[in-house]
Amino acid sequence: MSFALGLYLAIFAATLAALIVRPQVTRNLLLGIAGAAGLIYGFWVHGILGAILPFLVLIVAGVQVISVAGANRSANFSQDEQAMVDGPLKGLARSQARRLIDQGNWLSGETGDVLIREGTPPSHLYYLVDGIGDVHSRGSLVGQVRSGQLIGEAAVLGEVEAIATITLAQPSRFWCAPAGAVNAFLAANPEARHALQKSLTASLREKLDAMNRAVAMASSSGSPGA
Repeated sequence: MSFALGLYLAIFAATLAALIVRPQVTRNLLLGIAGAAGLIYGFWVHGILGAILPFLVLIVAGVQVISVAGANRSANFSQDEQAMVDGPLKGLARSQARRLIDQGNWLSGETGDVLIREGTPPSHLYYLVDGIGDVHSRGSLVGQVRSGQLIGEAAVLGEVEAIATITLAQPSRFWCAPAGAVNAFLAANPEARHALQKSLTASLREKLDAMNRAVAMASSSGSPGA
């Protein structure tokens, strides 16, 4: 295989990989590799004029890599925010996690405060950093949410109505963001949506499993002869 053909294949492979991968830094690095290979190939085969366009691609990719890396390094988090980053936002780049957290606010709640009401569309997404919430479905206590868990996943996953009511069981601290703001951010950042959706789906499935177990136990204990 000739040197020129090897460069051509390298350009094709790096460009194709850049179209497939999701992490932005990796994608820009692959475009940079394609640009560098294209620069050499263009100069080798066509002379200096053939190297102009690949050189521009290389410059743009380099600027993007430096920009993303700088944003990730400059992203700072409080102790509460870091717990969120290490938990449900673990799959997001630090700069993306910073922008997502900025869509909401940190609040304190009191015992009895209702965060989610059964049968109504969830209006906010919550992250409980400290505290406990009781989960009621059809008037029965079917579980609890605790520190480190998301609340209101349906607001992002597109569910029409909440399947349970969640009420704070003690004074608690949580992050709260309007569903519209979160969804707008995720619509503009598909990579972040893909990463966050995994956490949201896993969190919702965990709650559903806990609710089903609680209902099954209640039915079993209330059956004749139990």
